[in-house]
This record gives sequence, structure tokens and C-alpha cells, in this order.
Amino acid sequence: MQLITIDDIEAAAARIGDRIVRTPLLPCLWASYDVGADRPLWLKPEQLQPIGAFKIRGAANAIGRLPDEVRTRGVVAYSSGNHAQAVAYVARTYGIPATIVVTTNTPGVKVDATRRHGAEVLIVPPEDRESAAEEVVAKGGGTLIPPFDHPDVIAGQGTIGLEIAADLPDVEVVLVPVSGAGLISGVAAAIKAKAPHAKVIGVEPELAGDTAEGFRTGQRPDWSTEDRARTIADGLRSTPSELTFAHVRKFVDDVVTVTEDQIRDAIGLLATRSQVIAEPSGAVTTAAYLHADLPKGKTVAVLSGGNIDPALLAEILMP
Repeated sequence: MQLITIDDIEAAAARIGDRIVRTPLLPCLWASYDVGADRPLWLKPEQLQPIGAFKIRGAANAIGRLPDEVRTRGVVAYSSGNHAQAVAYVARTYGIPATIVVTTNTPGVKVDATRRHGAEVLIVPPEDRESAAEEVVAKGGGTLIPPFDHPDVIAGQGTIGLEIAADLPDVEVVLVPVSGAGLISGVAAAIKAKAPHAKVIGVEPELAGDTAEGFRTGQRPDWSTEDRARTIADGLRSTPSELTFAHVRKFVDDVVTVTEDQIRDAIGLLATRSQVIAEPSGAVTTAAYLHADLPKGKTVAVLSGGNIDPALLAEILMP
């Protein structure tokens, strides 16, 4: 199986540079104060992207690599929400049609945002999302842009790792949310090439901890859709593909889990002490920093997105 290389990621960075925000590293001094001076923390706030999440990177690279004559026929995607918005947004910047399949448990804030970007949205049960997207493609609806299971998508997400290594060359720990594992595949490949001394640690909700289990056993996990849907972190309900799990096994040092209460706690602390809004999927890395048994050293927590349902945010901030 061909894994992506640092050359792929650097080419992606050049290709998507004018379509994304190069997010900064934000020192999180309150966290370091609470946890200890031997574990200083920086936040990588991908909610600053135009669609509020990191997914724009992979979508921009994958769509940008399509030949012009193919791209003009449009694109199709299936997603729990953030990839949906990313594909819709990038498609609009190219002036091409997009059809997006989302699931019945996708937060309304993400569905509404996808429609605002001009995409046609189809809503199906979670177990039908991939087959529904494939049916659209079969009927002549354009090119499928997968949420994680594609080397161009992985390379695009890997540009986060390039930026971390450039901004903090002596980084020692990088915490990355894990779902389908496209994000951590790209970030870990970049970090191991540019900052090989650093440890890359994946973070999952305990209720969707399939990759953590697979990492321990060495076998790609096979949790049911129903099991993975239990977590509040709606963006972390996918399972790794053969391609992304191969990247995890090669480049990732560990995968840890956090509880639902720890995720909620992290959302509240980020909002009230850093003035940063993170959705549950983005807050898992801060939750791990605060609660998991992690290596010491300069730590970066990737906040993958901020597209949280306002009602959920209010519930967490004003229980």
C-alpha cells in the first residue's frame, strides 16, 4: 500500500495556500499553569478556517488536483458535517456543482452551512451515506471526494503538520483527533519527516474508541455504526480505512481516549479561559491534555473545528 510522503504534503501546501487560512499556534498559558510548566501547551485553531474546520485542506487539495475537464462536472461527498461544508465551499470557489450526502444525526448547524455554500444536500440514515453518494456518482453526478480515504485528502490535511513543525520546531508532543484517521495520517507523516523527535498521539472519545483498540491489537477495528454514534463528538464517528490505518501504524506513537464528561469540560474551559469555541470533536485533544497520561514536553493540541450546535454550547456553559 502506497503511503503519502512529505513531498506529497509539501505539494499540497503549495496548491492550497490561497484557499485556506494558515492557522497560528496559540500559547495556552492557563492550561500550562494548571497542568505544569513541564507540559507547555499550544493550540492549533482550525476553527479559523472559512468553514470552521480543518477539512477544507483535504477538500481543496483533492478538488484542486482534478483535471479541469473532470472538475467541471462537479463533485460528490458524504460526511458527518465538516467535510460536507468543505467540499461545498471549495466547489463554490471553483464554480462547480456539489452534491453532499449527510446523515440524519448530523447537527443542523452543519447541514445549514453546507446548503449556504450552494450544495445540494441529501439526508440519509448513517448506514446508507456511502452507498447513497456512490449512487449519485453512478448517475453522472461528478467525482467522489471521500472524507478521509484518499491520498490527496490525507496530503491536504498533512499541511497542518507542516505548519506545526515550522512554527514550533522543537515540539515534543502533537495531539490529534481521530475519526476516519485522515487528519492524523497526514499530520503524523508531516511531523515524522520534519520533527522526528516528536510523538504524535491520537485522541478519540471513549465511546468511539475503535482506533485506540485497533492500535493496541494491530488489527483494523470493526465497531458498528451504532456503537460509534454514541459519542457527543459527531465528527469522530467514522472508522479508519485500510489506507489510513496503515498510516496510523507507521507514523503514530499512541492513541488515547477521553470520556464524554471530559470532552464537555474541555469545551467549557476553552470557551471561558481561552475564548476559543471548539466543537466536541475539536475539544478532545484539550481533554486528553488535561486528563490523559501523556508524555511531558512542548505540546500542540490540534483543535479540528468549532462548528458546535449553539444549544449544546449553551447547555455546557450554563448547565
